[in-house]
Amino acid sequence: MCDFARHAPLFDQSLAAHGHAPTTRKLYVGALRRFDEYVGEVPIEDVVPERLVEYQRYLASLELGWSAFNFNTCALRFFYREYLGHHDWDYRRIPFQKHRRTLPDVLSPEDVKALFDATPNAKYRAVFMTAYGCGLRLAEILALRPADIDSKRMVIRVEQGKGKKGRDVMLPQRLLDELRGYWRAYRPKHFLFEGEGTGGPLSQKPVRWAIGWARLKAGTQKRVSMRSLRHAFATHLLEAGTNIRVIQVLLGHRSLATTQLYTHLAKTYLMDTHSPLDRLEKEKEHKPEQK
Repeated sequence: MCDFARHAPLFDQSLAAHGHAPTTRKLYVGALRRFDEYVGEVPIEDVVPERLVEYQRYLASLELGWSAFNFNTCALRFFYREYLGHHDWDYRRIPFQKHRRTLPDVLSPEDVKALFDATPNAKYRAVFMTAYGCGLRLAEILALRPADIDSKRMVIRVEQGKGKKGRDVMLPQRLLDELRGYWRAYRPKHFLFEGEGTGGPLSQKPVRWAIGWARLKAGTQKRVSMRSLRHAFATHLLEAGTNIRVIQVLLGHRSLATTQLYTHLAKTYLMDTHSPLDRLEKEKEHKPEQK
């Protein structure tokens, strides 16, 4: 453990130098700490690739989700390749798990309205409306400042999106009205959504609690999270005929392939495609009777 303590601050500095966000750096350092505990007395800088392969088998035995498994793999790959400089290792032997993609539940407009109506207070309702009205990630919402709301141009400036890429998104009039009412009640100073009496940004934990509480009160049986509102934003835009390239830009996706997930969620994907079974029935109806 003293070996990890020696490397941890320098590893964190290396992550920062490569532009990793504070949350990512904290999680990578945590992954390295767990690996150090696993190898025990062996100094982590003396570990050989075979030990990393063994550790991956151990992680797989814990039945971690693919995301957690790959996150640990990313952290260790970075530590040995970038931090310690082992560029000669064959990292194909330390692979990532394949993404087992499952389609999320899609909230209908009625589901979304029910969540808003069940929200515990104006602050969380404004947070939820920002997620659904603009398609923002939770971290992006909590990083917003009052100056990012441009009511003259009717846009919201997202300064630190995923990958540190800024973008503009639309500011719906309904959301602007909600934000004005929220601002009069709470008077935030530094961040648009601030923690209770802290002056710092609202943390993610109470937001997740609030949406879980709203889901129970609304009575929906679907799985609901803050990401559900972002999914609903994109899916409802696609169903309304918005070009998928526009949705890609609004969501801040680097790859169009990521945005194309929503073609599988939109109900028009199914409603506009007719089953051959129905065509058989129509052909039967129009077939002239033989005399």
